[in-house]
Amino acid sequence: MQMNEKLDIEMTANVLKLLGDKTRLTMIKIMSEHECCVCEFVDLFDMSQPAISQHLRKLKDSGIVKEARRGQWIFYSLNPTSSYFSYIQTVIKDLPSLNFKLEELTAQGKRICCD
Repeated sequence: MQMNEKLDIEMTANVLKLLGDKTRLTMIKIMSEHECCVCEFVDLFDMSQPAISQHLRKLKDSGIVKEARRGQWIFYSLNPTSSYFSYIQTVIKDLPSLNFKLEELTAQGKRICCD
């Protein structure tokens, strides 16, 4: 999105509603730094796979998040082609990094790597 491009009020309200959920906001912050698999979010949030999938579905349906399949894994990341990408970056830029959460997963051997 260009800085002079106007955002639609209704869609922006929907995006803010999505980001108003603590779990989804945390997911967005994590995905702004790293792509993640559902199973990683399950471990990070100590939530069921269906609950995590519902959060990701809402973010994907809005176009904020994209998915990429690698073998048996589907990885989720922020969608840089979303018209709300720069707006979301503005919203989350002052949030602290959550890299330590992924480092903890790595230390526990629960981080998925498909390189």
